[in-house]
Amino acid sequence: MKNLVLASSGTVYGMDYLEYLLPSIDKLYGAIEEILFIPFAQPSGISFEEYTRITQEALDCLKIKVRGIHEFEDYREAIKNAQGIFVGGGNTFLLVYELYSYGLWDVLKEAINRGVPYLGTSAGTNITGVTMQTTNDMPIVLPPSYKTLGIVPFNFNVHYLKTNLSPKHKGETRKTRIQEFQCIDKIPVLGIKEGSWLRIKGEDIYLRGGKKAYWFDKCASKIVKNGTNLKVKEKLSV
Repeated sequence: MKNLVLASSGTVYGMDYLEYLLPSIDKLYGAIEEILFIPFAQPSGISFEEYTRITQEALDCLKIKVRGIHEFEDYREAIKNAQGIFVGGGNTFLLVYELYSYGLWDVLKEAINRGVPYLGTSAGTNITGVTMQTTNDMPIVLPPSYKTLGIVPFNFNVHYLKTNLSPKHKGETRKTRIQEFQCIDKIPVLGIKEGSWLRIKGEDIYLRGGKKAYWFDKCASKIVKNGTNLKVKEKLSV
């Protein structure tokens, strides 16, 4: 049974890295003592070692040991043997590029589908959608495909902002960019704000964090209330 926490961000204003997610992380991993961390997204260009160290410090209070995938000789075996997995945020293009470079998509998807607890933040959430095409990140590298894990039947726009633009500003909003995408591809998109996350158990997909989200489908948008099960589309309310 699938068992995931998919967060819009690893950090929220006024709190330390992962602090707001700690109760959910504790429940997700349960009695697990060691998790595999995939630092490929490298936020701000930090090294794998530094990113893993920061993550270890954040999870010390839960007595969870964090091992970066770069510490293993065989990355595929590391995923196959992982008790729990965490894919951190950063640049989604870079993360997707590296996962293709090392040939890890199939083994990662298999682990998630057989119930290995999975935590994703930001880019690590983006890759659980159908494609990565609705990320906000700059294309600093070109992956061989935009196709991602397809654990959920939609795409994400994490760090979503519902912007009230000044009349002097003529740039596009997130909503406009998502609608542009859906003029080409009909994949639904969920825009989730910082501080929000999805809790997935089996086929149930619950919105958590106390904030509403935004569901885009067929060039129309709807508000998704906190607590909604996205498995049941009838509960999506305008």
